[in-house]
Amino acid sequence: MNNFSHLKKVDPEIAYWMEKETQRQKDVLEMIPSENYASSAVREALGSVLTNKYSEGYSTHRYYQGNRYIDKIETIAIERCKKLFNVPHANVQSYSGSPANSAVYFALLNPEDKIMGLKLSGGGHLTHGHPNITFSGKYFLSVQYNVEPDGWLDMAKVAQFVKQEIPKMLVVGTTAYPRFFDWKTWRQIADSVNAFLLADIAHVAGLVVGGVYPSPVPFADVVMFTTHKTIRGPRGAVLMVTNRGLAKDADMGKKIDKAVFPGLSGGPHDHTTAAIAVCFKEAASASFKKYARQIVANAKTLAGTLIERGFILTTGGTDSHLMVIDLRPQQVIGNIVAEALEVAHIVVNYNTVPHDQNPPMYPSGVRLGTPIVTTRGMKEKEMLQIGKWIVEVIDEVSHYRLPEIKEERSKFIKVVKAELWKNKKLLSIGKEVKEFSKKFPIFAW
Repeated sequence: MNNFSHLKKVDPEIAYWMEKETQRQKDVLEMIPSENYASSAVREALGSVLTNKYSEGYSTHRYYQGNRYIDKIETIAIERCKKLFNVPHANVQSYSGSPANSAVYFALLNPEDKIMGLKLSGGGHLTHGHPNITFSGKYFLSVQYNVEPDGWLDMAKVAQFVKQEIPKMLVVGTTAYPRFFDWKTWRQIADSVNAFLLADIAHVAGLVVGGVYPSPVPFADVVMFTTHKTIRGPRGAVLMVTNRGLAKDADMGKKIDKAVFPGLSGGPHDHTTAAIAVCFKEAASASFKKYARQIVANAKTLAGTLIERGFILTTGGTDSHLMVIDLRPQQVIGNIVAEALEVAHIVVNYNTVPHDQNPPMYPSGVRLGTPIVTTRGMKEKEMLQIGKWIVEVIDEVSHYRLPEIKEERSKFIKVVKAELWKNKKLLSIGKEVKEFSKKFPIFAW
């Protein structure tokens, strides 16, 4: 980790808080499944002089001079991506996942065309057509499929719903669905109404590369993924057009590129492009495949530990890097459990569960995953201990009940949070976790 020597001289206040955050990342078990710890090499590229350059356009076709080296870097990133995923076209300029998904809609749809994605409460994403408040739900006609009460997708029901609604684009991806997607079946469903198929693998791209999660590339028209989750790079996103996509529309790659620039953004972040290229080289290594396998092995062990202790997980387990604990049997909301776990130096996020009756601000679950603890070198043995701590924390706070009167809830949460940060049991677990964390480097693979 950087010692911030120059920053301390120029801006000691920001340096102080960055040092605090650096130490926090060492002291806790970060288990939010959409996060990861990037390597020193990735962070060196990200903090480089490339941030100084403006490079509107694409390699060899820029609107600014002085880009001959930037062109090389972007080309390397693109070619590494194409080889890694076996695709004919890749764009590495999107700033993050939401703008990337927006670019796909911008490229292939017209306003008020119908899109269909998974409901947010069922594990979907805001950009998959969440109604009213999002770009995708406001400028397109959005209809959404959902998981069943047990958390699983009923593909026969989805197929029937698609034939009923006839969307122009079918979006398949998740932030909280812990099981594999059957990409072949999704393709067949999309073809039944001649819809585009967009695969959003933001969460699982690293697992796809590692061979432990099915690849959508043979079946989707366009594949989007973010580069800062399981593939362990900087904060960015990539859009890939598949051979199937180009067979459907030979200009699909050009349309995607034009949607990214100049359609939705200006100059690319060259320092991020370089860091993306670095993470792709890391992801092509044999050690990364071992890492991906260990992520899933750790998740399955942790899930099994929680189930053995009587907890309910969405779908009853996991195939991937994440799981969602359904806290409805404990009658405690996810906010309280997430806060209590943070007091105990375990960081997760509160999350809705399938068909949650609670509002999104006070959901009935917590979401957690294993990418970062695996990055730090932890294996199945450590998952058993982490599971034990999680159970102890939930047991400690399971007596808290969300008030039925809505006006009382905000004050209730504030009071409970103050109590949690004084809870001796939670603070004691936090000390154990902090000592435990010292055994594992910030980046072990």
